[in-house]
Amino acid sequence: MQTNLASWARDTELGNEADAILRRCVHCGFCTATCPTYQVLGDELDSPRGRIYLIKQVLEGAEPTQSTQQHLDRCLTCRNCETTCPSGVEYGHLIDIGRKIVDERVPRSWAEKTKRNLLRRTMLSPLFAPAMRVGQAMRGLLPDALKRKVPERRDAGALPDVAAHPRQVLMLTGCVQPAMMPTIDAATIRVLDAVGIGARLAPGAGCCGAVSFHLDAQDEALAQMRANVDAWWPLVQDGAVEAIVMNASGCGAMVKEYAHHLKHDPAYAQKAADIVALVKDVAEIVAPHAEQLRARLAPGTRAAFHPPCTLQHWQGLRPLSERLLADLGFELLPFADQHLCCGSAGAYSVLNPEIALELRDRKLGAIASSGPDVILSANIGCIGHLQSGTDTPVRHWVEVVDAQLQKAVVA
Repeated sequence: MQTNLASWARDTELGNEADAILRRCVHCGFCTATCPTYQVLGDELDSPRGRIYLIKQVLEGAEPTQSTQQHLDRCLTCRNCETTCPSGVEYGHLIDIGRKIVDERVPRSWAEKTKRNLLRRTMLSPLFAPAMRVGQAMRGLLPDALKRKVPERRDAGALPDVAAHPRQVLMLTGCVQPAMMPTIDAATIRVLDAVGIGARLAPGAGCCGAVSFHLDAQDEALAQMRANVDAWWPLVQDGAVEAIVMNASGCGAMVKEYAHHLKHDPAYAQKAADIVALVKDVAEIVAPHAEQLRARLAPGTRAAFHPPCTLQHWQGLRPLSERLLADLGFELLPFADQHLCCGSAGAYSVLNPEIALELRDRKLGAIASSGPDVILSANIGCIGHLQSGTDTPVRHWVEVVDAQLQKAVVA
């Protein structure tokens, strides 16, 4: 694609990065076939190719409008188009640039700005956890729209003492997962303990930055990234941990991009690159121990695995995860359109509920045809979103493995 950037964009860091990405696009349109929003809305401007044209026009001097902003906002950032693209267009990075530039030029309405600020500050607030506990206690009284965002409370159980293990890893503290679904972190600690690995948290670490980054607060997100690097760095530098383990693929995808986002920061660029080299999804850590675990698990659990977009398209870990689940003895049931987004996409399901619910219901309809006993996934957002539309249990796969290990101990 030929480009002719406007003078204000030419020779800037963002402009040069966007120009290099745009020039790889050959207008083929393969991306439209795998774009969830294009499938739902049928509008070319709600496809990757259409959004690429919009961003190109802005960078070449066209004045963006609220319509431009809306089409960019509607992108789920699932990156399915990147998996499909034969030219290697880094659409995910381009949409980040486009949104930042458009948001600087198109003021949001007071209501929209308030919604986004409130959403971001609520999710990152220390009051989120007690508020979630109150919501869970009153869940039966909540309106449906709110109930969908409040999962049922489940006991996380006791945690083992893992300090004596010679192998140690760090876990991300995170923002909403410890309050909404504490069972995921607890299950991760117990499963890793079962294979001789101790998992711990680093004081000072927190949200990965994704919430702020995708809610018009990229500078705040960069500060959160630096805070996590600072919290992890002493343990990484001393060789005290062998990996930084992620059990939410959305967080893992973001942390694996720290080196990209901090590449122009001389104080953090190399540290971020060293951190990224240690980041592993929990499936990558457990996979070498699958045979050891399988002997203690009940075989033949009929499961549908929904691979989150951040796992399969951002990180390319769907094949490894599915092999691991099969090696652990799960009977994985195929269903249509496993590559498509479920509609969760972080805060997307709050900001664009109609599209999100249609995608959720399409996904659940496809899964239901296989008749699973449980739906497995690897990201809290997908798990909560899917569970809000089905009575079939939706769990992180590590929770199910943990539950079976605990049953084996009792037996």
